[in-house]
Amino acid sequence: MNRDYRNPIKWVPSVYFAMGMPFVVLNMVSVLMFKGMGVSDAQIALWTSLIMMPWTLKFLWSPFLEMFRTKKFFVVLTQLATGVGFGLVALALQLPSFFAVCIALLAIIAFSGATHDIAADGVYMSELSQQDQAKYIGWQGAFYNIAKIVASGGLVWLAGWLLMSFGGGEGALPEAQREAASQAWMVVMLILGGVMFLLGLYHAKVLPSGGNAVEKSSRDFSETSRRLIEVISAFFKKKHIGYYIAFIIIYRLAEGFVMKIVPLFLKADRAVGGLGLNEQEIGLYYGTYGAAAFVLGSLLAGYYISNRGLKKTLFSLCCIFNLPFVAYTLLAMYQPENGWLIGSAIVLEYFGYGFGFVGLTLFMMQQVAPGKHQMAHYAFASGIMNLGVMLPGSISGYVSDWLGYESFFVFTMFATIPALLITYFVPFTYPDEKK
Repeated sequence: MNRDYRNPIKWVPSVYFAMGMPFVVLNMVSVLMFKGMGVSDAQIALWTSLIMMPWTLKFLWSPFLEMFRTKKFFVVLTQLATGVGFGLVALALQLPSFFAVCIALLAIIAFSGATHDIAADGVYMSELSQQDQAKYIGWQGAFYNIAKIVASGGLVWLAGWLLMSFGGGEGALPEAQREAASQAWMVVMLILGGVMFLLGLYHAKVLPSGGNAVEKSSRDFSETSRRLIEVISAFFKKKHIGYYIAFIIIYRLAEGFVMKIVPLFLKADRAVGGLGLNEQEIGLYYGTYGAAAFVLGSLLAGYYISNRGLKKTLFSLCCIFNLPFVAYTLLAMYQPENGWLIGSAIVLEYFGYGFGFVGLTLFMMQQVAPGKHQMAHYAFASGIMNLGVMLPGSISGYVSDWLGYESFFVFTMFATIPALLITYFVPFTYPDEKK
């Protein structure tokens, strides 16, 4: 561990909150924003999918971050840049060609966010022992998911409330709706930008360095290319790497199918099998029930793994991770109107997700990443994980339209079987601290 040790509780929660916020805003919240601004579904789906690519490809530049400056430098820089980026998005919403400009700005934010993730995970792995990684993985997962709740719950609810306040309520003319949406989302983006910028200033004070650059470089194209090839080659030479790649992809297979469908299901009319909720209701459910369940699940999982070890707990984590698909299957079958029942299902969803996701994160840190290029290899593994979610997500709409919501969620239940099987038999390359 580095000599400039800082209490992890001062920076782990806030760093991973800052990590989760841009990802969720670009992946989900921007979809609702552009929908309210009158952009077509086809354009929204196409471009909000493309701008997520940096999280899959971040391994391409992760080796270079290990060569230049400290990991802390990149964490702080990207948080400040992301804050400025969201502020510019807020201003761009007022332009006639707002969609093209916003997509360009969000693409820059995506690159910044992906770079932030590389550096932040590098600080985490460099500064904490294996046992402390297990201890604080719950805090990491909890605050990453709190960011998801704040974005998909709090920000969406706030946008809905502001929309009504600016005259965009039910019965308003299309032009009035669009103007109200523009003003509402401008406020939301400005708040988001301010939060990210303040987090950058805070981490400039409290974040440990994460270690210095590992080596000096000539920085020419041939040298950097050789370095990248070396890092990628070393990754594929790791023991059990074929199995690990399959495991990383399949663990989240069912989640990949439902991720894009769930908000559509919640908002769809009851006549077509949905629940008929509005933005404020969706934001309220996610921001209250979901937030509590996320925190509880993530924190309990961290201490659960710390006490028993990852090897003994991984399969049970995978089982609990797949509980949400039971919840949505039941919601689709019975279409309850009672808010408590819908809230209970969302509690099950977020508790299961928060509890089970930390197992995959810790596995990549302790079994896939260790070695000479630890930070780069973790980024590579994370990119593979995101690709594993993106691929089923890209076809999920076609499957849902073909099957209908009820049959679609039943289908996702069967999609959990490969995840359970591959998790049960997964080999461990490195010994677990807990026997």
